[in-house]
Amino acid sequence: MSHQVEREIGGKKLIIRTGHMARQADGAVTVRYADSMVLVAATSADPRPGIDFFPLTMDYRERTAAAGKFPGGFIKREGRPTTKEILTMRMMDRPVRPLFADGYRNEVQIQALVLSTDQENDPDILAMIGASAALHISRIPFLGPLGAVRVGRVDEKFVLNPTFAQLTESSIDLVVAGTPESVTMVEAGANQVSEKIMLEAIKFGHDAIRELGDMIDELRELAGVEKIQVDPVEIDPTLQRLAEASHDDFLAAQKTDGKHERKAALDAVKDRAFELLAKRLTDEAELEAATKPFKKLLGEQIKKTERELIMTGRRIDGRRHDEIRDIQAEVGIVPRVHGSALFTRGETQALVIAALGTTMDEQKVDGLAEEYSKKFMLDYNFPPFSVGECRPIRGPGRREIGHGALAERSLRPVLPHPEKFPYTVRIISDVLESNGSSSMATVCGGALAMMDAGVGIRQPVGGIAMGLIKEGDDIAILSDILGNEDHHGDMDFKVAGTQHGVTGLQMDIKTSGISYEIIERALEQARAGRLHILREMLAALDRPRADISQYAPRLLQIRINPDKIGLVIGPGGKQVKKIQEETGAKVEIVDDTGLIQVASVNEAAAKAAIDRIKAITEDVEVGKIYEGRVVSVKDFGAFVEVLPGQEGLVHISELADGFVDRVTDVVQVGDVVQVKVITVDDQGRIKLSRKALEEEAVER
Repeated sequence: MSHQVEREIGGKKLIIRTGHMARQADGAVTVRYADSMVLVAATSADPRPGIDFFPLTMDYRERTAAAGKFPGGFIKREGRPTTKEILTMRMMDRPVRPLFADGYRNEVQIQALVLSTDQENDPDILAMIGASAALHISRIPFLGPLGAVRVGRVDEKFVLNPTFAQLTESSIDLVVAGTPESVTMVEAGANQVSEKIMLEAIKFGHDAIRELGDMIDELRELAGVEKIQVDPVEIDPTLQRLAEASHDDFLAAQKTDGKHERKAALDAVKDRAFELLAKRLTDEAELEAATKPFKKLLGEQIKKTERELIMTGRRIDGRRHDEIRDIQAEVGIVPRVHGSALFTRGETQALVIAALGTTMDEQKVDGLAEEYSKKFMLDYNFPPFSVGECRPIRGPGRREIGHGALAERSLRPVLPHPEKFPYTVRIISDVLESNGSSSMATVCGGALAMMDAGVGIRQPVGGIAMGLIKEGDDIAILSDILGNEDHHGDMDFKVAGTQHGVTGLQMDIKTSGISYEIIERALEQARAGRLHILREMLAALDRPRADISQYAPRLLQIRINPDKIGLVIGPGGKQVKKIQEETGAKVEIVDDTGLIQVASVNEAAAKAAIDRIKAITEDVEVGKIYEGRVVSVKDFGAFVEVLPGQEGLVHISELADGFVDRVTDVVQVGDVVQVKVITVDDQGRIKLSRKALEEEAVER
């Protein structure tokens, strides 16, 4: 039986329907908003033998047919997920993952397919809502409902689920997910927006999330099935006591300085605990069966002791809750590249390189929306040696793509306007060491690398990762978290921005949610930390370099009459190829408005190409004398090139003062002669005279 709920959200009707598609899934819904529509199905399978974690898989796919389009390229079928699809999968996953019953180990897969797009409303929000609804009406023990909205800010007013057009005018692009009671995830880019406004935007979005929760609850009442009951995991009391006996040793080991040294000290405690276990359990089969649960119990003790230590006011590396690790920043350390920076914060280090290119280097992006070009790109790489590991090296994973997108979004608002700085900019960040918040190190290093390359960014951008430990009513908010504090904590809250406001935000919660008060405190503490980091960055380079690198292309622009673009190109591209070959510069017709871009590492070559273009597109003036080359001879006269690509006719009667029997008696092809422009007719035909110059000379 089909069931449907609908409400008006953000001025448009939102419809969630179940029971009419994908009926063999555990739960399936279609979510429609205006004319954008997504199908989301959730299924579960029996747990794999011996599994000790929850295997959740998210998948989101955009079929180009949903926008009435075909895939670009030779193969007319969608292939590997695009960056947009991967980022949406991550947004779907992060708020949902903490809301499953504790101890549930069944495999769960959620698939979202975009069926239709009106190219005004982004279907990513619909996929997030659909994931929650499909899980909530199913037998899967999901502790929802969960809602998601996008928030914009246009003309200083918040807009719920803004269209693509509204987002181009918005100072905020914020995605909020949460339960009716609290916020569970935030993802945002902003144009140096204050922390106060950002908090108000989160609250504005959460008000709509409550209504979405009511909708999904209503749908469950209509169509839901009984949830699976998850039995609590039984803990062997003997193993529990043995693990707890190591508590004090773990607490002491937590105070060891250095990431690897601390791990070695904790491993030594675990080894001693396993030796005691082996003495208690002499039967090999019994010992083997107890190994995995005992290892998990020891892990819980490590987590417990770290959290206990933090709640005393000092962290495992001895810092206060709001203290930032030591920072070293260097610029210009890599030769020949256009810009480089090495940013080190504690045991996290990023080497960031900036490259400047032309319009031809822009990235074309083709998806469900209109095709567009990107002039700014950031790639984030996380090699295994950064954490002292060995693993297969393949293409970038979801995490690398997500971290790169966050850093790119955080730096984009401070880029100079393309009319002032027409370069395409690419940032490459290689994480060389990692112990917490490598994405924010990428933001800091990216800003410095661009400044080193001479990119006139409006403000330097710094980034910091915040953490949370919550034990009952006691709360500790941590600045510049370590990897362990992220893993064992309750929140990962990354904030990037300038001295004036926030440019990037990402928050993930490992609990059922947090209050506005905690978010507000975290934002304010992050602001203080960010200002400290910016001061350390500016000690290395306090402003963008006055000029771009000597190895970067010199980029000059000229705007010509659009009607003369053909003159610059020439027949079959002959003229533009000639300019490039003779000057060594690259010439590109940017658009049909007459904007031309010239690039060369040699500035003189770029200027020479500009001079050629000016000459080609210069208007021939009546009465002006030109020195030109004879390009062809006919019976009735000679054609002379007075300007590059512009020829005029010297009629036989205008070649000389007196009778001329044959044109070749006066001029030959290749001769350089002076001529005067007599007329230019309505069709642009130029009439020249050599005789007029002779007559003027006689008169003088």
